[in-house]
Amino acid sequence: MKPVKHWTLDDVPWDSFDPSKVEPDQLALAKAAAMVEYNSADYVTYLKNVFRDDDAFVQAAEEWGLEERQHGQALGRWSALADPSFEFEPRFADFRKGFRPDVDATESIRGSRAGELVARCMVEVGTSSYYRALGDATEEPALKAICRFIAGDELRHYKLFYDHLKRFLEQDRIGTLQRLRLALGRIMETEDDELAYAFYAANNQGEPYDRERNTKAYMRRAYQYYRDPHIEKALAMIFKACGLKPHTKLFQATNYGAKWLLAKRQRELAKMAA
Repeated sequence: MKPVKHWTLDDVPWDSFDPSKVEPDQLALAKAAAMVEYNSADYVTYLKNVFRDDDAFVQAAEEWGLEERQHGQALGRWSALADPSFEFEPRFADFRKGFRPDVDATESIRGSRAGELVARCMVEVGTSSYYRALGDATEEPALKAICRFIAGDELRHYKLFYDHLKRFLEQDRIGTLQRLRLALGRIMETEDDELAYAFYAANNQGEPYDRERNTKAYMRRAYQYYRDPHIEKALAMIFKACGLKPHTKLFQATNYGAKWLLAKRQRELAKMAA
């Protein structure tokens, strides 16, 4: 069987770009996302340290990193089309000065390699649902195509990390409760310095960095695009990574609670902005 050809920047319908369909909030989010995606090399270094004796995973991590970097290139190029004053490389350099993950660690910060893979699955849950939500919301054709490409990649990346997780579960002996704890911990990190500083580096006009202000600015823009199907799909992926079955009474109750919490957060952020 021939390997599936991965998309390239040339596959993006740049000629269909319509400046009249660019929404300011979506532009600000795309700029910030470009920072995070383009910075994949640091995470590849970290993962290669943690899985240094596993050649199959090391190769997979390198390929994953290249695809993530391409996401940043696509989003950066689109952002420059939408805002000709946006200079991606200088902005990215500013981001790197203000935020650097720990690339020197030789053991997983999650306590085990299985735990690391649970956390990586959560990252892919978040990104796949994020790009799906943004892609569904935007009416700008080129951005819609980019989001569709990236969301598809992130689903594949989830499967990649999940398949490797299954290899390490028995070896590292982490059960459902521990997987849930790791998953929830990683989900809570979505409001950490990385996204806040990425938003700042990509969009600031010279004002000093304020973590709380930039976190709220990012979250207000991002959360507004999520709808029930995005939450339900993400939750099913979370359940699977934690060893739980979706579409059970527990899933239904959790799904209801997650949608309620999201709606509450959306209202709070919108009120703050007003």
